[in-house]
Amino acid sequence: MMTHPLGNPPSKVIAVHLNYPSRARERGRVPSQPSYFLKPPSSLSGTKEAIVRPEGCELLGFEGEIALVIGSRARHVTPEDGWSYVRWVTAANDAGLYDLRYADRGSNLRSKGGDGFTPIGPRLLDARELDPAALRLRTWVNGEVVQDDTTDTLLFPFGQLVADLSRLMTLETGDVILTGTPMGASVVEPGDLVEVEVTGGELSTGRLRNPISAGPALEPFGAMPESDPAERRAAYGTDFPLLDPALEAGLKSVAVATLSSQMRGRGLPHMSIDDVRPVGEAGLVGVAHTLRYLPLREDMFKRYGTGMNAQKRAIEELRPGHVLVMDARRDPTAGTLGDILALRALKRGAAGVVTDGAVRDSRAIAELGLPVYAAGAHPSVLGRRHVPWDSGVPIGCGGALVQPGDLIVGDADGVVVVPPDLAEELVADSREQERQERFIAEQVAAGTGVDGLYPLGPVWRDAYENWCKGESQ
Repeated sequence: MMTHPLGNPPSKVIAVHLNYPSRARERGRVPSQPSYFLKPPSSLSGTKEAIVRPEGCELLGFEGEIALVIGSRARHVTPEDGWSYVRWVTAANDAGLYDLRYADRGSNLRSKGGDGFTPIGPRLLDARELDPAALRLRTWVNGEVVQDDTTDTLLFPFGQLVADLSRLMTLETGDVILTGTPMGASVVEPGDLVEVEVTGGELSTGRLRNPISAGPALEPFGAMPESDPAERRAAYGTDFPLLDPALEAGLKSVAVATLSSQMRGRGLPHMSIDDVRPVGEAGLVGVAHTLRYLPLREDMFKRYGTGMNAQKRAIEELRPGHVLVMDARRDPTAGTLGDILALRALKRGAAGVVTDGAVRDSRAIAELGLPVYAAGAHPSVLGRRHVPWDSGVPIGCGGALVQPGDLIVGDADGVVVVPPDLAEELVADSREQERQERFIAEQVAAGTGVDGLYPLGPVWRDAYENWCKGESQ
């Protein structure tokens, strides 16, 4: 029999779908109100107990979460009073089989309700000693941090969750609320080890440790495991490719100057990130993840600039293929990135970094092999000009508007922002433009004047088409 730190089973386990902004951005939607699903109390287990993946399933997902344990009966409470009904806080793993989501679409009954699919613990923290807006959640897989977020930016604070649920149902003593998972949840396999920890100041739950093991196949008298590309994308989350490899190769094959010209011809003349130059080798292609700095205010810096601030969170939110784009207010007199965070971005799989502020440790950054573009170098640490404020929001960088999900392309000439919906046609037209320019360059090298030739005019059209035939042979 599985054990957990609550002792007696609760009457219900309630899980929130989306609550962390980083997870909402990952899922591509931000809910206006919280939504929930139920997990059976029989899914509860404790630390060191295995989470079993049945044979034939491939998409066993983990989700590190903060679990609230209700301390007294709650009915018709207000958001202001909601936290007072929470007695304990602990770590949880909202595990589930994406292979079975289709079978109970919406309820998650079998995909999330299996025995042992809700480990919690190992220690319960007294909620009266905690600030609900100052908790930190971390998840490790095989010793590597894969989730790291804080509760100061939750979409729905814990008190609101308690109040919302109590409008229609009675929360009984011992009931558990799983409060959502941040960015970084993904898929694990037999042999992996998942660990989750919640901290609040000096208090810690300790690490909830659950190995993943293989189990027998499901009996064939019910829904059987199925998966498709959409479910794999949902399950893998941060590990799923952000950018189609063919499109990435296409963007790498054309010059930034050509892309800029093509966008200008489409009425988009302000797509360059101005006044940034490569730190080390030039060249990057990736998907924008944004970080915004605001002007320094000393009384706000302790809250927003220290600890696991927005700068560090943005680094930990990076997925393979992301380009971290920083809005540093075009101020090159303060560092926005140093060698340690640049190394962490590299280890997270980032395709590069672009900042319209300065970097420090520029020589070390240049030697990392991570493409970085900056407005300059400066020795200052964080806190001279800026406060890191938030990530994953539209920003201005070097005079260009950058939205999360935009494509970022850089070479020796600089960096441009490419709208994703235009990318394929821009690559095709850029390749054609560059082919024309190769033809024109040959004619100019042979002594031909540029009148009627550059740009390619009708007089030269037949000659160009014949030249293309020869180039393709």
